[in-house]
Amino acid sequence: MLRVPRITERSQVADEHGEIFDSITSSRGRVSGPFSVLLNSPETAGRAAHLGAYLRFDSTLPDDQRELAIITAAREFDCDYEWSAHKGLAQQAGVRDEAIEIVANKGTVDSLTSEEATIINYGRELFQDHRVSDFTFDAAKEMFGEQGVTELTATMGYYGMLACALNAFQVEPAPDAPRLP
Repeated sequence: MLRVPRITERSQVADEHGEIFDSITSSRGRVSGPFSVLLNSPETAGRAAHLGAYLRFDSTLPDDQRELAIITAAREFDCDYEWSAHKGLAQQAGVRDEAIEIVANKGTVDSLTSEEATIINYGRELFQDHRVSDFTFDAAKEMFGEQGVTELTATMGYYGMLACALNAFQVEPAPDAPRLP
């Protein structure tokens, strides 16, 4: 049961916050998912959307790496909504089915490419241990550079925050959407 109202229409926000609603729809096509509940605090939604627009649409991370990071965050938070929204995007971006299945089932990364394993291990360590080991950090920094490892960290943290909102407010994906095992 959804715990706060979903705001999906401009008429549901006060006039002074209409610009925030419009900004979200201009970058994403509509207001849905996490933004439909975050708009209960318009400034929070607007500021989160601004960061998210950069991380999702303008980041230096290639699409496949970004989407693998996103589904890793979704899995670590057991967030069905985020998983259902990004599993298909990950496939479209070229993330291999084997990597998606390993993330979904929390499997070992031994059979993956070093890039895939580094991204998944980075997220698992960050969310499970609340730290990233020197070994994993150094591998990510070597692979992505300083800006890239910063954007990897920010992407995972951002999607972790969205997962917190989605899970706390009990936002569920469509009944026919893919779900976590």
